[in-house]
Parts: sequence; C-alpha cells; structure tokens
Amino acid sequence: MINFMDNKKLHIALLFGGNSSEHDVSKRSAHNIYDAMDKDKYDVSLFMFTKDGVLLGNDASHRIFDGEDEDQVVAEALPHIDQHNPLAPLMALSEVKDIDLFYPVIHGNLGEDGTIQGLFKLLKKPFIGSNVLGSAMAFDKDITKRILTQARVRNTEYVVITPENKSAMDYETVAAKVGRVMFLKPANQGSSVGIHKVRNAEEFDAGLADALQYDFKVLAEESIDHPQEIEISILGNEQPRASKLGAVRVPESDTFYDYNNKFVDASGVVFELPVVLPDTLAKEITKMGLDAYVALGLKGLARIDFLVSEDGVPYLSEPNTLPGFTNISLYPQLWGVSGIDYASLIDEIIAYGLAEYKRNQEISYSFTKLGTERVGEKKYNE
Repeated sequence: MINFMDNKKLHIALLFGGNSSEHDVSKRSAHNIYDAMDKDKYDVSLFMFTKDGVLLGNDASHRIFDGEDEDQVVAEALPHIDQHNPLAPLMALSEVKDIDLFYPVIHGNLGEDGTIQGLFKLLKKPFIGSNVLGSAMAFDKDITKRILTQARVRNTEYVVITPENKSAMDYETVAAKVGRVMFLKPANQGSSVGIHKVRNAEEFDAGLADALQYDFKVLAEESIDHPQEIEISILGNEQPRASKLGAVRVPESDTFYDYNNKFVDASGVVFELPVVLPDTLAKEITKMGLDAYVALGLKGLARIDFLVSEDGVPYLSEPNTLPGFTNISLYPQLWGVSGIDYASLIDEIIAYGLAEYKRNQEISYSFTKLGTERVGEKKYNE
C-alpha cells in the first residue's frame, strides 16, 4: 500500500471522456472516483478528452464536472487551441508538471486499447491499470480469445468477419461453424456497443452491417442457451487476487446485458452480490479469471465476465481493463461485498500503479551492463 506517513499528497491526473461511444459513461465513472478520493491524500487535476479527442485543462474539466453544459464549455475552449499544432490536443497537460500518477477512466478505444498507456510511457509517468500490450490484447476480442485458447481458458467458438471476407461469410456458412443463434460483436469495442443477437439471415445481415460501423473486424460468436451471467473483479499485479462472484439477471424482454442495462437504466436488472454457486463451479470461475488475467498480462484491475451454461459449464466472455465506476457498475460493488470499500479500493489501484512503474524502472534498455560490454568487446575485438 501507499505510505502516506510523510504527509506528502500525491498529485493525481484524472483523465476521462474520450472519442468513443462510452464518453458519457466515462464522465460518470470519473465523477464517482473523484468524489471518493481522499483529498487528504491526493491533489486531483481533471482532464477531459472531448468527443473530438481534444484534451481540456483542469478549469474547463471542472466546469463540466460541476454541471455546466459540455458543448458550451468545449466551444469556449477550442478557439484558444492552436489547430495547426499537431500536439495541440495534448497541450493541456503542460498546465501541471508535477503529476505523480495518471489515473485514466476512459472506457473503450483510446483508454482501453493501449493508446493512452503509450502516451504515459512517453511522458515517463506512473499510471493505473494495464500497460500497452496487455490493454491492446484484452481490448481486441479476437486476440483475447486466441490468448485464452492458448492458455486453456474455456471460451466460446467464433469466426472473424471482415470487409474482405464477408462475401464468403453469409449466415448459413457462419451458422454451420458457430450455431444458428449467435452474437455479432465488433472486435474492438466495449460495453455491448454494436452487439447483436441474431437467429436468421435477415437479422445477421442487419447486425453485421451495424457492427462493421464500429470496427473492421467482427466476431460471430456462438450463443450459450439461457446462460447465467457471472462477473468477477480482479485486483493486483504479479499476484492478483479475485473478489467474490456476482450474478446479473436481465429482464426477460432483454436478450443480454446490454449498454442500456449497464449504464443507463438498470431498474429491471437483478444483481446477486455475492452470488451463491456450487463450490466447485465458483472455484473454477475464479481460477479461470485469474489465469486469464495473468495470460493477458493485465495489471492493476480488471472485471472479467463469464457465461455459465444450463449444465454448469463456465465460458469466459471478455475482460474489461478499465471497468466502469458508475453508481450501478459491478467492479466496485463486487469489491464492496468482498470487504474493500470504495475509497480503499482506489488507494489500492493507485498503489499498484506506482508499484508497476517502480518495477519497470528496474529494466535496463541500454547495453551498459558489465556482462554485455564484455560480450561486445570480445565479439568486436576478435
């Protein structure tokens, strides 16, 4: 954990927003995190990425947090940004030079695909969550499933459809591989954006056309009949630990736990936190979640979703490396029923970010070690 005994506050840069379909969800998550942060431990600066990818400074971001109209604040800020400078969208970060750690709360692309993590590495600053590679692998559903299969973590059958091969991927062809009821999912989107459950050729064609708006790679994935949706929260770096399990039960009128259920209106959704499962099943899901976390190289935090078939077989659905922190988000709720309150959870996430940065500082990126120099001298002097 973080040592606060020296009374030095950590300066945290809380980044949120983004140009993804989860922009508003990110704002709500960030607001909750900001409110829960212990201000005796942290000085917090706010930076919001607009829907066009421009980063607003602390003052403008605070105005939006305080309820001012976002479009108006953005309109007032943009004239002061040099549109001819390719670095202009990031110039707001120059407002503060003493940031101790970046805390991204950017869901979807930019935040969870490794992009913002690359920026933090260039800035040589600590940040919470997974690194570039782990984020990118976990964000791409196709790559995730390849890694899970290699690590022997059970997941559903699927095929990949792209603009290049879709002429050969009609409904009957795909159904022969994954079943006549299937899900279509953009490979690089989050929170159920662009996802469709299809049962026939007409639904397949319409769903594929929509999904291809969000990515050039779409997964057609087998559907598990009447699954139980199970969630687990993971926390940690090299030795992660898992929360208790939770279950999500959606209204009968809904086909799956979709974007609206997760972030807009959960009034019809029943959460069982924690859920009571047979001991062997609970242990299997927990092990699968931890194995997937390690195999994907994840760090800091992740929520991992599972589908359990009617005969009690669990399938890993997907990981979420920057899970939601809205009022109805499961990641903090699962830790709450596991004994970690909201503020303490944030402390731990920050501590793991600092620890990962320190660990990576021990890696040498130059050929200056004595052993390497001797090998080099021998090689080139021969």
